[in-house]
Amino acid sequence: MFATVAPIATWSSPVPPRPIAGPAQANVLEPLKAVAVTVRTDRDEEIVAQGDPARHCYLLVSGCARTVKLMEDGRRQVGEFLLPGDLFGWEALDEHDFGVEAVTPVTLLRFPRSALETLVDRDRHFARQLRALSAGQIRAGRERLVLLGRKTACERIASFLLEMAQRIRGEGGAMIGLPMSRADMADYLGLTIETVCRGLAQLRTAGVIAVERSKIVILDRRALGVAGCETVH
Repeated sequence: MFATVAPIATWSSPVPPRPIAGPAQANVLEPLKAVAVTVRTDRDEEIVAQGDPARHCYLLVSGCARTVKLMEDGRRQVGEFLLPGDLFGWEALDEHDFGVEAVTPVTLLRFPRSALETLVDRDRHFARQLRALSAGQIRAGRERLVLLGRKTACERIASFLLEMAQRIRGEGGAMIGLPMSRADMADYLGLTIETVCRGLAQLRTAGVIAVERSKIVILDRRALGVAGCETVH
C-alpha cells in the first residue's frame, strides 16, 4: 500500500475520503510504488494541460480533481470528477486529450508511463488488471452517452447525485459533501448553472433531497432513482 503518503483534509464532508488502498484502481499500481513521486496542488491549479505529452500517469490520493476539455470558443466540458483512488493519464495516447485541474487541494502520486508500459509487457496479471480498468472506463463512457444524449435536465441531476452518493459515501450514505461547484456540475452535465440550481430546487421541493450549500442529504433514495431513471434497490 502507499502508506507513506498521508491523506489530507480536502472539503467539508461528514466522513473523510476513502482510503486509497480500498479502490481496485489504487491497488493496480502497487508494483510501481518505488518510482512514485508525491505531488501536491492547490485548488483550481492545473495538474495536466490539454495537449500535454502523455509522459506520466497519476493516482489521486486525496481531494477532488476534474478533467476538462476547452473548445475554441472558450466553452468548457467537464469530462469526469476524480476522487481518491482514481487513476488518470494511463489511458492517454501520445498526448492528453483532456486537461486535469484540482477542484480542491489535492495530493497525487505520479508515475512514469514508461515504467507502466514496461510492467505491462512483462507481467500478464498486471496487464489483465489494466484491461479490466479499460473495460470499466468504456462502460462508464457508454452510461455517460445515455446521460447526456437521452436524459432530461432533472434526470441528469438526479443521476449525478446518485453517482456522487455512491462514490463519496458508498451505497448507504445519505449525506454527501459535494466538493465541486454548481458551475462544475453544469459543465459536467451539459447544462447551465441556472438549470442545475432549478433542478436541485425541484428535487428539494418534492422532498427528495435537502440542500445546505455544498451538502446534499438524500431523503428518498428510491424517488431520486425514479427521477434519474435509475434502478435503485
